[in-house]
Amino acid sequence: MSSSNNFFGELLQRNVAWAERIGSANPDLFPRNAKGQSPQILWIGCSDSRAGDGCLDLLPGDVFVHRNIANLLPYNDLSSLAVVQFAVDVLKVKHIVVCGHYDCGGAIACLGSKRLGLLDNWLRNLRDVRAKNKAELDKISDFHEKVNRFVELNVIHQVHNVKKLSPVVDATREGRIQVHGLVYDVASGRLKPLDIPEDPNAEDYLVLDQDQSLE
Repeated sequence: MSSSNNFFGELLQRNVAWAERIGSANPDLFPRNAKGQSPQILWIGCSDSRAGDGCLDLLPGDVFVHRNIANLLPYNDLSSLAVVQFAVDVLKVKHIVVCGHYDCGGAIACLGSKRLGLLDNWLRNLRDVRAKNKAELDKISDFHEKVNRFVELNVIHQVHNVKKLSPVVDATREGRIQVHGLVYDVASGRLKPLDIPEDPNAEDYLVLDQDQSLE
């Protein structure tokens, strides 16, 4: 048997052990999940292997998850837009969490000038965040500190983006959802809540009338 087959077999064995351990501690969990899902949280995070919703120490079924490189919410990304709409309109989540993480490879890449091929098209959204905050970032001489501040600024920007999406606008108007910005510290495993400043354009979205036709 090849080493790759051994590795895959070990993963399956770990899955069996995990299912038995979780099922033993929570006997009704898997039968309940077999009937459907009703998570309270939509987690929007980075694809980085070090930073996932596992840091919340919750169970399967508790969190609806969307992850991509640098936890971006661009308006032209149908995948993230579909996730948000399904989470808000169908699952009726009560919280949306946008979570970045320190030492983010996407942030590091966008502070440099190296071409990355297809990835550059995706990171265009993050480079726009850098350009918008150039004056503040240029004042930070330590590169590590600059990366981490860039990560925080990106989370703030993506929270603003989420709040402008029509399902979130409607849910906000109805008072049934909250949007949060967090940063995960890969060096400590701890989450840091961010103070999200008011988006100066937020009111323009909150007053939109979904029943008003174009004239």
